Amino acid sequence: MSKSLNRVQASADAAGLAIEIRRMGDSTRTAEEAARQCGCSVAQIVKSLIFEGEESGRLHLFLVSGIHQLDLAKAATLVGEALRRADPRRIRDETGFAIGGVSPLGQPDNVPRFGDESLLGFDIVWAAAGAHDAVFAAEPGALFRAANVRSSDIVT
Repeated sequence: MSKSLNRVQASADAAGLAIEIRRMGDSTRTAEEAARQCGCSVAQIVKSLIFEGEESGRLHLFLVSGIHQLDLAKAATLVGEALRRADPRRIRDETGFAIGGVSPLGQPDNVPRFGDESLLGFDIVWAAAGAHDAVFAAEPGALFRAANVRSSDIVT
């Protein structure tokens, strides 16, 4: 297993979250691709979006259902400053994950995490596991607890 996948598994293990990382063979970079590969609805796919504060430069992780878009105004209110998409190179350098494989688990402690509260309505959701074709399933409440995610109204 790659270093990123090992970090995701170790984070899950440390939090007491039982997961099975699956390498799907084909890309799971988009919510639609992931839903096809996982055999679930697009709404059950967890998009892990990283934005940075325009003033502080601090990274923030937002977990959003595959059918929703992050509401930047709501997200900015939560973090206390305007946000912009973080540079993919910076995301990889600071989190260890490349775009398309950013996991909610295994994030650096200094990255605050917020989750789309609509995800909590599902029995199971699917999230990236550290690579463009790697995913895991989890009960959303357990995932939010394991990843230290604050449930919020963050979508349009």
